[in-house]
Amino acid sequence: MSHKAGFVSIIGKPNAGKSTLMNALVGEKMAIITPKAQTTRHRIIGIVNEEDYQIVFSDTPGIIKPNYKLQETMMHAVDDTLEDSDILVFVTDINEKHDEQDVLEKIKKSKAHLMILINKIDESNQDQVEEKISYWKEKLNPDAIIGISALHQYNVDKVMQYIVEKLPVHPPYYEKDELTTRSERFFVSEMIREKIFKLYKKEIPYSTEVIVTSFKESKDIIRISAEIVVERDSQKNIIIGPAGSMLKRVGTYARQDMEEFLQKKVFLEMFVKVIPDWRNRENYLKSFGYSE
Repeated sequence: MSHKAGFVSIIGKPNAGKSTLMNALVGEKMAIITPKAQTTRHRIIGIVNEEDYQIVFSDTPGIIKPNYKLQETMMHAVDDTLEDSDILVFVTDINEKHDEQDVLEKIKKSKAHLMILINKIDESNQDQVEEKISYWKEKLNPDAIIGISALHQYNVDKVMQYIVEKLPVHPPYYEKDELTTRSERFFVSEMIREKIFKLYKKEIPYSTEVIVTSFKESKDIIRISAEIVVERDSQKNIIIGPAGSMLKRVGTYARQDMEEFLQKKVFLEMFVKVIPDWRNRENYLKSFGYSE
């Protein structure tokens, strides 16, 4: 039997459930998930390997109109992903009020197979689902439209079935034992960032970047140092909290995730650093891995 392999891009607006779907499809927690929009900043690749096929999934940042340079680089990452795609999976929220023109513009430029997933149908009724299906059939006429609940993994198997069917015949792009192209350092920094998104409010998570400055593995323990970068002194004080209490909470929860992920005891130390307006400064964005 011939081997199939291809690139599948998951795209949509912020908070549509792309990362939840990616994790469900890959069967591992690859992308951080929080109730806040724009949690994903990087293109995250998850690889599914079977004997006769390989699927290279890309979870992408939610498509927005950029307000600063960081968001511009995030949208460039989406454009790059679309160019590589064999299959596009457009995730739309059942409650979305058709405010997706910016997504549609990107989809229309692509020559990839298109599948539309109407997510969070557990929050709706059959009439709403059918209305959405009719709307998207008329609007984009995709190869397939499926109502899903990524959170409850409802119809995720149907999504997988469609993808495998549409994969082109091709040798594997990556070694068959690879799960992702991202390093352990990347996932460690994302674990800290996830806790910041969950524990802090308003602008704090969006003004924050996490850099792993040291990752030293010995026989019994991994020693990790990380910098949490913010834009203002007032944000630094909020991140640290009274007598360091908030930073300690971030560290405790992040370390638990790291130990589960790395299967080893972790010693984690974190520092908070102020870099004014880092989200608009190309040299910092490049050093943080956002610009090619």
